[in-house]
Amino acid sequence: MSQLCYNRGCGQRFDPGANTEDSCTYHPGVPVFHDALKGWSCCKRRTTDFSDFLSIAGCTKGLHNSEKPPEPVKPEVKTTSERKELAELKPKFQEHIIRAPKPVETINRPSPDEPMTSLQLKVSASLKQALDKLKLSSENEEEKKEEESDEIKIGTSCKNGGCLKTFEGPQSTEEMCVYHSGVPIFHEGMKYWSCCKRKTSDFNTFLSQEGCTTGTHVWTKKDSEKKVVPCRHDWHQTGGEVTISIYAKNSLPELSHVEANSTMLNIHIIFEGDKEFDRNVKLWGVIDVKRSYVNMTATKIELTMRKAEPMLWASLELPIPKTQQKQNEDITDQE
Repeated sequence: MSQLCYNRGCGQRFDPGANTEDSCTYHPGVPVFHDALKGWSCCKRRTTDFSDFLSIAGCTKGLHNSEKPPEPVKPEVKTTSERKELAELKPKFQEHIIRAPKPVETINRPSPDEPMTSLQLKVSASLKQALDKLKLSSENEEEKKEEESDEIKIGTSCKNGGCLKTFEGPQSTEEMCVYHSGVPIFHEGMKYWSCCKRKTSDFNTFLSQEGCTTGTHVWTKKDSEKKVVPCRHDWHQTGGEVTISIYAKNSLPELSHVEANSTMLNIHIIFEGDKEFDRNVKLWGVIDVKRSYVNMTATKIELTMRKAEPMLWASLELPIPKTQQKQNEDITDQE
């Protein structure tokens, strides 16, 4: 009477009287399933198809085995009371509950009225070289100044940020100007104005955003005054530092300064001769002023601020509390 062989990979029926050392071809190992590949631990062949896995020929010869392997032992189901007793017998460890960081306002922040300290300015060799070239070229140029004229040429564009109107005649001066009072910000692929913060990743969409402030057009600006202009800037952080990059070319170290205390930052940069960038920042976290500094190069300015505590900042600036924001909106409405 034939019997069924229980060796892995065989599964054939055999005659016990004709069972020899090379009658059975089987797998002495165990099935291995890893990263969608299927195979046996005893041989190297692997496949992704389950049917191919079942048809993999054995790698070892031997006697057929009629002994059925024991059934896997099912875990014993405990009653509710037994489970409770086992839970009480388990060693109890002290639980460490990890809480989310508290809002920055609730942390004991230093007063923003602390005295301001001027950060150290480190001027790179590339900036010194660029400024020397500019100084030499300006000395070689003849001083030719055209008489100032108050006449506005047709086609002159409005100098307000975000306004696309051009001067077409005296009637243009009477039109209402819709512009952005803030500065453009580019951070982590997003582009927006600091005054309304309508974020977009598309540059053309950013340029076409309608202004959020109304006023009068500005067709000309006096050359005798410094031109306060928006300047592209960005920021990033590591575990212990926050870095602000201001992309201002050929900045003037003798006319620029950056002041800070533990939670406030005042930036004043003069660049490209007559352009001015000002920014006051209420920092999200607390910095170590003594270990913070400014690095000025020919193409940009980097403000490196050392964190007082090694923690990730949610943003560069501390958001305005809702109550204060509402008060500001009420004041604006009254005006």
